[in-house]
Amino acid sequence: MARARSFRAAADQLGVTRSAVSQAVRKVEDALGTAVLRRTTRSVALTEAGEALLEQVAPALAEIDAATQIAAAQQGRPTGLLRLAVSSIAESFLSGDLLASFLSSHPGIRLDVLVTDAEFDIVAAGFDAGVRLGEVIERDMIAIPVSGEQHQIVVAAPAYLTAAGTPLHPRELTQHRCIGWRSAVEAAPYRWEFTEKGRDFAVAVEPEITSNDMALMVRMARAGAGLTIGMAETFAPLLQTGELCAILEPYCPPLPGFYLFYPSRRHLPMKLRALVDHVRERRNGCS
Repeated sequence: MARARSFRAAADQLGVTRSAVSQAVRKVEDALGTAVLRRTTRSVALTEAGEALLEQVAPALAEIDAATQIAAAQQGRPTGLLRLAVSSIAESFLSGDLLASFLSSHPGIRLDVLVTDAEFDIVAAGFDAGVRLGEVIERDMIAIPVSGEQHQIVVAAPAYLTAAGTPLHPRELTQHRCIGWRSAVEAAPYRWEFTEKGRDFAVAVEPEITSNDMALMVRMARAGAGLTIGMAETFAPLLQTGELCAILEPYCPPLPGFYLFYPSRRHLPMKLRALVDHVRERRNGCS
């Protein structure tokens, strides 16, 4: 219920009726003597007490799930639903090849992949693991690489550069039309990051277009709407055809790649262990 934010969705996931979900929630609230859900005609959200309860019980529930998976695995192959929260710019992980080969090797596992750039507690939200850039992963997480080193670059269509000129330094970006990115509605647009003589700095461009959809940003840049920024592998096909040009490359140093990360647990679920092993085999060229 806490994950689904809907009685109907929770009932569908659990394979029970909405009435059964409602009764279960009522029993919890009666036992605690306080409401754990805030209900309106359009949505369901956790109360402060509900948030505190979820934070306390989520690790225990994860341990129970892990122990159940281990018991099941002793009778056969890893099974169950594996929930992943993956950054939208993790191109190689989301290409389909890795996940398709994983499912082919483990037919008893089902995947639920949320593509999101929001930063949140994956454990509290009910996810088994996530994929993000290494530099933004919490230090208490276990992380294994799923990609090589990355480069963030600025690109534009040749027609735009011909008409507006090519910026020679990142600070000149404020004089150009820019296509920016934000991770969520409430988040400020991303400040474009660069390095000069070993020092990092950011430029607060004022985007004429802002989106959380990288595919839209690429299309707009290709159409000549302005400059945009992202991972080099995202733009690679259009850079090869000349439809986009990379600029300011001396100011764009390499970044740590993408990592599959998950919390340290005494009992790692077999379904997650299977994915970890698969990723490592792929990275080592064993499959």
